[in-house]
Amino acid sequence: MSPLAGPVSAAAVILKPGTRIIGIDDSKKLDANSREALAIEIKEKAASWSVAFVEVEEIDTINIYWAGILAMRRAVEGLGFTPQHLLIDAKRLKDIAIPQQPIIKGDTKSASIAAASILAKVSRDALMRTLDMRYPGYGFADHKGYPVRAHYAALTRLGACAAHRRSFGPVREVLGLPPLPPWPLASERVDALSGPEA
Repeated sequence: MSPLAGPVSAAAVILKPGTRIIGIDDSKKLDANSREALAIEIKEKAASWSVAFVEVEEIDTINIYWAGILAMRRAVEGLGFTPQHLLIDAKRLKDIAIPQQPIIKGDTKSASIAAASILAKVSRDALMRTLDMRYPGYGFADHKGYPVRAHYAALTRLGACAAHRRSFGPVREVLGLPPLPPWPLASERVDALSGPEA
């Protein structure tokens, strides 16, 4: 959720009972090669899996927190069948009528949450490599849009591109935009998440 550029991703994974995937862990603790290899195995062994994105324009409309929740909802809705129960990394999806349990540091305690974190990161990293070719000079393939020194230097040198999140302070600063006011309360964001009525 912290990158200054690119969409936010989330994944959902249903593992069959007894599924063993050696080396599965929080995606942040694994190197890129390990994540790539594990992602292939997860996709092969999972009963169902789904990766979803919320694009930069959506992030800038509803804010990064709600964009993350929306990505999670899309990932669950993208599964091949409805899960019996959701295990979620420290959050709750209030608009999904499936029993669920938020787990603090879930990607270190649950194989399915760890698997989902790996698929979400591998998919987003691949997308950022594509954005690196579309918007050269920012180093997206290297830092994946995270707020690191090289990215700040590129922002200063090149300005912001279409892949940058305009609701994020450092991007607004480079664009000469004023800071955003505080976001509306959760109850006022419902319309943005639920979409237009049918």
